[in-house]
Amino acid sequence: MTVPFATDGIRGRITQNAPLAPLVWFKTGGTADWLFEPADLEDLREFLSRIGGRMPVMALGLGSNLIVRDGGVPGVVIRLGKAFATVEARRDKVLECGGGASGILVSSKARDAGIAGVEFLRGIPGTVGGFVRMNGGAYGREVSDVLIDCDVVLPTGEFVTLPARDLEYSYRHSNLPEGAVVVAARFQGREGIPAEIGEEMDKIAAAREASQPLRTKTGGSTFKNPPGEKAWELVDRAGCRGLTLGGAQVSEKHTNFLINTGDATSADIEGLGELVREKVYSSTGISLEWEIQRVGRP
Repeated sequence: MTVPFATDGIRGRITQNAPLAPLVWFKTGGTADWLFEPADLEDLREFLSRIGGRMPVMALGLGSNLIVRDGGVPGVVIRLGKAFATVEARRDKVLECGGGASGILVSSKARDAGIAGVEFLRGIPGTVGGFVRMNGGAYGREVSDVLIDCDVVLPTGEFVTLPARDLEYSYRHSNLPEGAVVVAARFQGREGIPAEIGEEMDKIAAAREASQPLRTKTGGSTFKNPPGEKAWELVDRAGCRGLTLGGAQVSEKHTNFLINTGDATSADIEGLGELVREKVYSSTGISLEWEIQRVGRP
């Protein structure tokens, strides 16, 4: 395959037909036509400006909320590395975070700086870029509660700063432009005591460990909670706890999680999710919406 963009002077790593399964929690799925890991912000902007919007662009964080279909992902997948994983505490209890920083890193830096209000990020298994796009949330709070603004690079290479109000946040949704890569975000915290912040984070970590199948090949929450309902309860009432399809299984520990028991394909996992949706609809009349993102070719 001819490289469809100029690579001279690009400092980041470009990989053709890059396996994505090792990069996502389910450990399934096909390859990216192209995987780009930029050296820094200017490298990313230059690379995307050369593509000029002619190819699909998708950002990949920790891969915790993602089913990569078995046919792989067309176009370019962008993976932000260490250059984008910084967190800095500024004046006025503001956290300046790179798009590749994890929720654990952000909340830990906030704790050390005596900044409260972002402890819930400890419970989101993803990066700043992912949970800014999805309005990630846990334990009663979500990103829209704390986001001031974010810096994004559009698929054309253009750099823009978007205030939180422009993202038109709703439950697990924003109107961030398709293919935009979140490279930084600023969160507003409040004065806090490091020991108390740490205690709250420890409670969140313990609650996740006790209730979620964290030590398996899994993803984040599979379905959104319908208004006034909990998705896991609907799945449980429909008799789906432990349900299997191929190598995929509904978690016995938490029924809003799907598991790769060892040899699942992405088609198994997605197919099981659709089977659960059918059973829940048949028993309750409620149509569950996917929370996990499903991308690529079947």
